[in-house]
Amino acid sequence: MSTNILVVDDEQAISDLIEVYLQNEGYNVYKFYNGTDALQCIRSEQLTLAILDVMLPDIDGFTICRKIRESYNFPVIMLTAKEEEIDKITGLTLGADDYITKPFRPLELVARVKAQLRRYTRYNADVSLHEENVIEFAGLVLNKDTHECILNERALSLTPTEFSILWVLCSNRGRVVSSEELFQEVWGDKYFTNCNNTVMVHIRHLREKMHDSAEHPKYIKTVWGVGYKIDKQ
Repeated sequence: MSTNILVVDDEQAISDLIEVYLQNEGYNVYKFYNGTDALQCIRSEQLTLAILDVMLPDIDGFTICRKIRESYNFPVIMLTAKEEEIDKITGLTLGADDYITKPFRPLELVARVKAQLRRYTRYNADVSLHEENVIEFAGLVLNKDTHECILNERALSLTPTEFSILWVLCSNRGRVVSSEELFQEVWGDKYFTNCNNTVMVHIRHLREKMHDSAEHPKYIKTVWGVGYKIDKQ
């Protein structure tokens, strides 16, 4: 099956550069310089991943990300200005899986793309041992075969990153998972101090979808200065 990647950036030089590097890896690239054409592509093509610039001439990257998350769970990587920390937080909150700041090294972007595709493929692939890929407790059901999350008989629409985080925490019920361990397990990358903010934003978004409270959590508990845990029920 082809890997179809959407690239949206109104800076033609950047879009063209990304296209060249991704095509060198054998990926199909759908490249656009505005949000309107990108949205049409999302509706008409079967995409595997999207790379969205925040600042576009018509529809901003946040809006496109939100539209994607209304119907699709493929990974989204946001491109943000280096000084705009709020852009990173906003993008992650809206359902983006990762972000990379401009200017960036093309090989780093390719590495991020590969990491997201590995995770997306892993959690959507067929596996032979179904019983090892289902976690069920306290009204929560996680199915790695189908990438489904059911909470109290209600389906939750999780991004691949959110599903990965919840799966790691549930697989380690009763044990504190450090932010560093969680980042390395889910993102497959080295942990730096600012990565903790990335983890926190995803945890917050996950709690919102689960209607879980940070102050009085039923599921995801924060162990301050250490990490996160889900108790054995």
